[in-house]
Amino acid sequence: MEPGTITVAEALAVPALRRGLPEVVAGGDGLDRPVRWVHAGEAPNIAALLKGGELLLTTGLGLGSRPAEQRAFVRALAERGIAALVVELGSRFPTLPAAVADAARGCGLPLVQLHREVPFVAVTEEIHTELVNAHYALLRRAEDVHRRCTEVLLGGGGVPEVLRLFADFAGNPVFLETPDGRLLYAAGPLTPPPAPGAADPLRVWDGLRASAAGLPGSVIADIPGNGPGPGAGAVRARMTVLPVHGPLAPVHRIAAERAAGLLAVVLLRARQEEELAARGRGDFLTDLAEGRLDVADAPAQARVLGFRPGAGPLLPVVMRAANGLVPLDSWALLASALQEELAGAGVPVLVGVRLPEGRVPLLVGLREESERTAAADRVAAALRAAAERAAFRAPVVVVGATATWETAGAGLRHAAEAAVAAQGPPERAWHDVRRLDVDVLLWRLRSHGDLAAFVERVLGPLLAHDATSRPALLPTLEAYLAHAGRKAETARELHLNRQTLYDRLGRIGRLLGTDLEDPEAVLALGLALRARRHVG
Repeated sequence: MEPGTITVAEALAVPALRRGLPEVVAGGDGLDRPVRWVHAGEAPNIAALLKGGELLLTTGLGLGSRPAEQRAFVRALAERGIAALVVELGSRFPTLPAAVADAARGCGLPLVQLHREVPFVAVTEEIHTELVNAHYALLRRAEDVHRRCTEVLLGGGGVPEVLRLFADFAGNPVFLETPDGRLLYAAGPLTPPPAPGAADPLRVWDGLRASAAGLPGSVIADIPGNGPGPGAGAVRARMTVLPVHGPLAPVHRIAAERAAGLLAVVLLRARQEEELAARGRGDFLTDLAEGRLDVADAPAQARVLGFRPGAGPLLPVVMRAANGLVPLDSWALLASALQEELAGAGVPVLVGVRLPEGRVPLLVGLREESERTAAADRVAAALRAAAERAAFRAPVVVVGATATWETAGAGLRHAAEAAVAAQGPPERAWHDVRRLDVDVLLWRLRSHGDLAAFVERVLGPLLAHDATSRPALLPTLEAYLAHAGRKAETARELHLNRQTLYDRLGRIGRLLGTDLEDPEAVLALGLALRARRHVG
């Protein structure tokens, strides 16, 4: 039953009709039909006065006296789409004519006879009260959703959070698209979990676009704003709810229209369209990295998002803000700048943003493995240029190993972890994930007291010396190990003569009680220096 209505069965149960001893003569399987209104009348042509969905009360004066007239009367009501016909027996018809009952059965129209006289005005009043109460309950549900959406926005959420909340309320996927049909964001219901295979809204969208047809019963709400088209009433975007997991009701349409008003304010204020699209792509890439997608479906879903690489390898890339934080009002500018800068990279790129983690995941399409370095240089340069346009510090960019769709998720996950663990400046404009495995391992151990104890045990005397004495010796050790023990190169980097360098290395060896020529000692020192970046 639609919210905001009552069924024929519920109407027959109201006290005023129960007193008439109602008996269902025909159409018993249609008692769940919704009743939109109650009407009482005796005119032979009353069907022309009805709109459909009415419960019609009559004493039979308009039925006619001949069977042909009676059948035509019933058929006209059925064609009009009324909910049910209720005939009060009495002076006009002591018993219901067989032609009326036969016609109702043939049309599938619920037909009820009343064995006792009832005041029709009392029936109308009681049923209309039930309808008003049901409609009020519908409005309260829509108002509750509107209130929750407002609370989400006031609590710092944005359009994606509102769409996810609405998808959960409707139990069906929700899409935000531009007037020309470009998908900005897709959200699916969280509870109860949809059936496997139908859960991902991108698959739903791809299937509908492939068949060039929507679903009947969908709810579409226009979001007004300064979008394409003349005048202030132009449509900025459209919110579409598709009845994939269950039918949609009037309450969903009312709530969607109210939510559209909120979304219009947010989009007008922040001009979030590109950020929304980037966040949708970021959700897809994160789901791929965390194994929440069926890999076999990933290429088709990526095409929905505009990513069409060739048959060559994929290159996972992750950018992280230098301090791990990006002001919320900077994401829209960053997303727009990223899209513009990466358009000139010369390779297919799927770029997303992830606000919770403050990072930007990407997949780059390559023609062949040998393109990795050149493509990474161009993509990293575009990422840094976009960050500069958005007015925040140079980001950390990590480039993963080349991958297929089957391994791209693991590559993105590894690159994301390495982007957090990366310490120190890279050799190029980007970090090669293959050179960060030790940092990732140490970063995973950062919360263990053993790592800090290891740093103190290996480097403690040297750190204590540098805290109180000059010159500091730690930079000398770092340069020495970075040059793999080659003293001439170390001296040149530090601008020291050979003897001064030898003296400093001797002091370091004595302070630490170790031989800087011993490979095991050098390994421990190198690990301790890298671990120190993670434990502070």
